[in-house]
Amino acid sequence: MTSADEHVEVLIVGAGLSGIGAAYHLRRAFPRRSFAILESRDALGGTWDLFRYPGIRSDSDMYTLGFRFRPWLGDKAIADGGDILDYLRDTAAESGLDRHIRYRHRVLRADWSSAENRWTVRAERTGTGEIVTLTTDFLWSCGGYYRYDEGYTPEFPGIHRFAGPVVHPQFWPADLDVAEKRVVIIGSGATAVTLGPALTARGAHVTMLQRSPSYIVSMPERDKFAMRVRRFLPRGAAYRVARAKNMVLATAVYQLSQRYPAAMRARIRGWQRRWLPEGYDIDTHFTPAYKPWDQRVCLAPNGDFFRAIRKGRLDVVTDRVDTITETGLTLASGAALDADIVITATGLNLLAFGGVELAVDGRPVRPNEHMAYKAMMLSGVPNFAYVIGYTNASWTLKADLVSEYVVRLLRHMDRHGYARCTPVRDESVGEEPLFLTFNPGYIRRAVALFPIQGDRAPWRLRMNYFRDLFTLRYAPIADRAMRFDRAAAPARVPVRD
Repeated sequence: MTSADEHVEVLIVGAGLSGIGAAYHLRRAFPRRSFAILESRDALGGTWDLFRYPGIRSDSDMYTLGFRFRPWLGDKAIADGGDILDYLRDTAAESGLDRHIRYRHRVLRADWSSAENRWTVRAERTGTGEIVTLTTDFLWSCGGYYRYDEGYTPEFPGIHRFAGPVVHPQFWPADLDVAEKRVVIIGSGATAVTLGPALTARGAHVTMLQRSPSYIVSMPERDKFAMRVRRFLPRGAAYRVARAKNMVLATAVYQLSQRYPAAMRARIRGWQRRWLPEGYDIDTHFTPAYKPWDQRVCLAPNGDFFRAIRKGRLDVVTDRVDTITETGLTLASGAALDADIVITATGLNLLAFGGVELAVDGRPVRPNEHMAYKAMMLSGVPNFAYVIGYTNASWTLKADLVSEYVVRLLRHMDRHGYARCTPVRDESVGEEPLFLTFNPGYIRRAVALFPIQGDRAPWRLRMNYFRDLFTLRYAPIADRAMRFDRAAAPARVPVRD
């Protein structure tokens, strides 16, 4: 079945952090402009509604993960997933944006017509299988880059023989009881670092089995500076001050890590030595082969990960899985780990633009054949924007800037009577992978799914909020790379007497 066509001026795909923020900026700037938000799941929140494993939280502080336009008023700077989800729901409800969300609408395909200057978008109502068709002047992809229907699990020999539960954190069973159980977590990323202490708090004895270490640092759960500022300033001003402080701090840490990796590695090692038991083998278990921030640094609020080690409830083993037996794991070194539960915190699969098939005038858009313009549009693809947040800072910092830019872009088009904007690639610009200096496994596996970047502005991906602040909030909209077109005048039909 296919429903009748409907037209909205802007169509937003995804109702998570990016989509809610985009809708807010759009609605505030253009109160009369029609828009809709299509969400494939049955609830808003994106990542923060999908992931339900114990301890789920953000690795970014809420003064930067929160929206620029809505202060975070919670006590915790490192907030639990449920609190973040409540913040998103409240934001959508208070601004009336929740009334524009159409749930269970999974976008399948979007076709751009230059003759009509509009997109035709086909979406499936996942509850009924009905195909819904909408047209829109501007398509805005805000679905993030995680694949929600599957996680990444390597092939572990013998895993089907294991007698106990094997769980991927992306699909955590609500009734899983870990009390007094031996739990082996395979993985060393942010999810494993979050799960370890959370499961020990539920009575489990946890072993984190890692093939190679990650950088793990402690950070206070509450931001003392932000709490002090709240006593003297109105809540909006206090939020902005705390936000600015944390943006500067995060940028400084990243830049120091890139420019002076040996010094930063030594500093992290010193922090860890203070948290870990005397004589702990930091070289084996906490010293990665890569430089800090070549992959995301994992966060342990109030040192919870290190505290669990000191209490004897959490062990770290650096080795490889040889095979999985009925009762545990045999490792490449010949050692064995007994287990009642195995958790495969082995990563995520990525999906560009939510898996939506794009086409321009009948020609399929293959993202890796297109260059990213200002890391938010595609060369040769008209009236289309997307959000991919920072890998070295809060996702929302970039999402807010993209929203501000799209608002400025639409205003520029309105002011000049343009119907179409298209980034046009300069063939002299050299090609590079989109995530050039960020190389975790989930990025390496998915590099062919994403657009490329160029070797100069405006085709260069800058993982730097302050540089993007100028480019996206203040720099002129019209530049040599962006082509604007007006709608063709309708053909005149001769009038016969």
